[in-house]
Amino acid sequence: MNPVSHRAERRTISGEMPPSHGPQWPNARLYRMLCSCGVAASILYVVADIIGSLVYSAYSYTDHTYSELLAVGSPVRPSMIALSSAPYALLMMAFAAGVWNARSAKRTARVTAMLLLGYAAVGLVTGLVFPMHTRQALAAGEAGLRNAMHPVGTAVMSLLLLAAMGFAATLIGGRFRYYTHATILALLLFGILTSLQAGRMTANLPTPWMGMEERVNIYGTMLWMAILAGALRRRGPELHDGP
Repeated sequence: MNPVSHRAERRTISGEMPPSHGPQWPNARLYRMLCSCGVAASILYVVADIIGSLVYSAYSYTDHTYSELLAVGSPVRPSMIALSSAPYALLMMAFAAGVWNARSAKRTARVTAMLLLGYAAVGLVTGLVFPMHTRQALAAGEAGLRNAMHPVGTAVMSLLLLAAMGFAATLIGGRFRYYTHATILALLLFGILTSLQAGRMTANLPTPWMGMEERVNIYGTMLWMAILAGALRRRGPELHDGP
């Protein structure tokens, strides 16, 4: 019997196509690289935050927010864009491509990937196109439309992140799901605490511990992202026939 017709017969009887021996996409090495971008992005963000805080002499790590490092008029804005904003967004977009091909429920993986892609894109646009102004400029009433759009962009970015976390919790399951739920609650709590001092920041008044409250959110997000990336990297990709 012809081997081709034999395979067709097996498919007819069992309802399944025999395994393909052709090239698979994505290959395991590429998939691991894409997932590793999630870990690299998290580390880069934290390192850039620490470096920017040390270089900016008038900046308080404990009392000032991360966005103030990227503010219009900040002496470290150009270096923060080059070191953190753009590279972080690109690494996160690469990681989203890895999530898209995760070995899990396909629809959930792809929704998570699209949400992470949106989170990275909105974060990049907000930092570059709609940056906040310095506290001094805000208190003097010098801020315009771009500054007004900054909290809007931040809110959209945060909603996309929380939605991505909710979907990603089911990709791994088990203890990771409970860890994700706890992280979401922490982000909401410290997000509220940070926002309570927004008025004082705008008036250029002291904002004790505002920076640390926000950094609980930032570092908690980066840790969660790195753990997700590591878990997906260990699981391997969902292989399918390449083009």
